[in-house]
Amino acid sequence: MKYVITSIEDQSVTTRLEADSIGEKLVPAEAFYGVQSLRALENFPITDTRLRPEMITALAIVKKACAIANLEAGALDEKTANAIVAACDEIIAGKYHEEFIVDPIQGGAGTSMNMNANEVIANVAIHLMGGTKGDYSVVHPNDHVNFGQSTNDIIPSAGKLTALMLLPHLEQSLETLIESFNKKAVEFDGIIKMGRTQLQDAVPVRLGQEFKAYATATARGLRRIRALKEELYTLNMGATAIGTGLNADKVYFDTVTTKISELTGIPFVQANDLIDATQNIDSFSAVSGAIKDCALALSKISNDLRLMSSGPRTGLGEINLPAKQNGSSIMPGKVNPVIPEVVSQVAFRIAGNDMTISMAVEAGQLELNAFEPVAFDALFQSIIILDRAVQTLTVNCVDGITANEDRCRELLDNSVGMVTALCPHIGYAQAAKLAKEALATRVPIRKLIIERNILTEEECATILDPFSMTKPGISGEDLLEKQE
Repeated sequence: MKYVITSIEDQSVTTRLEADSIGEKLVPAEAFYGVQSLRALENFPITDTRLRPEMITALAIVKKACAIANLEAGALDEKTANAIVAACDEIIAGKYHEEFIVDPIQGGAGTSMNMNANEVIANVAIHLMGGTKGDYSVVHPNDHVNFGQSTNDIIPSAGKLTALMLLPHLEQSLETLIESFNKKAVEFDGIIKMGRTQLQDAVPVRLGQEFKAYATATARGLRRIRALKEELYTLNMGATAIGTGLNADKVYFDTVTTKISELTGIPFVQANDLIDATQNIDSFSAVSGAIKDCALALSKISNDLRLMSSGPRTGLGEINLPAKQNGSSIMPGKVNPVIPEVVSQVAFRIAGNDMTISMAVEAGQLELNAFEPVAFDALFQSIIILDRAVQTLTVNCVDGITANEDRCRELLDNSVGMVTALCPHIGYAQAAKLAKEALATRVPIRKLIIERNILTEEECATILDPFSMTKPGISGEDLLEKQE
């Protein structure tokens, strides 16, 4: 191994000389990454970030499964395979993550990610065997760590595993939010308020019914995510370059997906059509769509919370959101609905990520989609930020919401929306006429009806009982009797 002193930046850094098909390049002697990783670092200074730890762990798990399968197939000797497995275990345990230096958005369909993993695993294995980093005669990144593999089956498989590692925490957070909404539904069930459509008075609704609907919408989003995440269980491992399995041992080909399942406990299956599974990444857009739908529903709910808490004196003021921070640098005492606001902003970002993923899915050509890296980066971010948004919405907002019952009653009593309940009894035309008169004169609907002897006071009390208006219950027989 040839060591030299670099004259490029820091002359005190000892380097080693590595070579690839492009040529020779100096690599820091103590680095566990190699020449191809370093080229990628220079070529793709895109996001100023590196691979997520979950993706690094997923790559190590997949590489470990490959080494085990290749050992059983006789494609790797026991000493080399065991060293690769031990190196992967170190990475899975959280070591050497700083050696994964490539940007998550990169050209080459993820080759740089794959080679970064191959080089780090090879050098850790060499190190564990007592060798010198960069001496690939001991363990080679391509010939040993990557044996029987291609970027084109490793990267999509690791990407699916990463998403599946991230999703359970999001699911748990959504379950907690659903529980919080349901608790508020029970707490607020006896509070009646005016419902609104197109932001105009409609008919009465119980505040608890609204929060129950929020729980239902969130639960539906969770069900979609759980259903569509099964799209990620199908891997194209063994496909190698384009799905034909070129250079993969038959025993390895038949067992590698099972090995990944055994290591993760996830019921992965090998794709029936490996050509299709290598060409297409629409499973990621399916999962992204479910995440987006859930985020949009939560943004709509956040809109409602902001509207119902608006004021506190000149808005609706039906509920109070927990005060979390000062709302203004100039207006003393102002408190803003910052938690619902951040949830909506997260939804905007997720919608943008979903569009990015959709474009990446569409952009595939012939036997491969080269745009997996940006799709993965967007999907992982969507999962993570939705998880965090849901957590803060639950803990810092929904759990602490209180109701202004008197305000709800005041708005209900002053609304002409109650007139809708009269339609089956006095007809739509007469009800509309009374509504217009009530708006013009500011005389309550109930008073107008009684003054004009349209209904008795007792009939008004029954028909215009707000609670009865929040559920079905009109008697068809009574209506026919009135019509006769």
